[in-house]
Amino acid sequence: MAPRDLVVVGGGPAGLAVAIGARRAGLAVAVLDRLRPPIDRGCGEGLLPDAVARLVALGAVPEPGDRASFPGIRYLADGLAAEGRFPDVAGWGVRRTVLHATMARRADEVGVELLWGIVPQRLVAGGVVTSAGVLEAPVVVGADGRNSWVRRRAGLDGRPGRPRRHAVRRHFEAAPWTDLVEVHWAEQAEAYVTPVGPRQVGVALLWNGGASRFDQVLRRFPALAARLAGAPAASRDRGASRFGARPRAVVAGSVVLVGDAAGGVDPITGEGLSLALRGAEALVAAVAAGDLERYARAHRRLVAGPRAMAHLLLLLERSGRLRRNAIAALHDDPALFSRLLAFHSGALPAQSVGLGPVVRLVARALLVAPKAPGVPRAA
Repeated sequence: MAPRDLVVVGGGPAGLAVAIGARRAGLAVAVLDRLRPPIDRGCGEGLLPDAVARLVALGAVPEPGDRASFPGIRYLADGLAAEGRFPDVAGWGVRRTVLHATMARRADEVGVELLWGIVPQRLVAGGVVTSAGVLEAPVVVGADGRNSWVRRRAGLDGRPGRPRRHAVRRHFEAAPWTDLVEVHWAEQAEAYVTPVGPRQVGVALLWNGGASRFDQVLRRFPALAARLAGAPAASRDRGASRFGARPRAVVAGSVVLVGDAAGGVDPITGEGLSLALRGAEALVAAVAAGDLERYARAHRRLVAGPRAMAHLLLLLERSGRLRRNAIAALHDDPALFSRLLAFHSGALPAQSVGLGPVVRLVARALLVAPKAPGVPRAA
């Protein structure tokens, strides 16, 4: 077997994106994961246009019948609603199992060495000791999620995630009632509703506080609960918690972290996969150039915007007044909402949004009560 250029620990979307990109750059790469495909995780499953474009570039495109396009996002809270549209390319709603199977198949097509059901045991100089022997490579990539084994073994653990932040996801057999992703807001909680097929929606609930169950949290959203009443569940509930962990660094010698292992952002932004795919692309470029610090610099730039967005959205979650005022303002200026979405999804640079409209939005959110007339109530 030819020498490997890198070994990737973690065969989820981030690890597979690194592997596919590395093979396309002419590098030899092996991916190992203790699980076997298709691997599921509790996530919102709405892919922003930036993520769609990067999957297309990798050649990892789910079949049309296995995905649902959404042209924008609708915010709903306290009877108020606002909609924003992406400028060009739509987002995709894709079941995580479908996405993983698609990416694993593409990795196999381009010649990635896929080692499923293999458990990492120790990091050593020049590789990883596993349950199947030593995998040698000059670069080891940790793509093994929020609770990364690689990050811990490399001594890169830093700030832990928020202990009182939780999420759980369930699918329902129900025809989507809109082609948009809906974000329902309640006190200290959000519900993300994503169409993932012609007869199926995924509902991801996020909240602050103690541990809870899907049906208990869903009761915080009476209109959504009523709409879903009687719809059969199409999947087991999958949960996650402790979001927002940050490592001390993303590079330590020949060990590199990517995706959630590198310190993701709170899922309230919906940018998890987009950020993972951007990071994978930057990492492959750095490995090809023989300069891992190049990736460390790129990662700092990549996470700055999403972390600022997460901070802003969490402020809206904590304050009903701010939330209602902001949604009313976005309803009154849908063009601004669309420009903000374009920036958020990577389609436009920050300067394209315009400082003046943003200042007016913030001022209204802070100072003005929402107008009842003319602001539609949530369906």
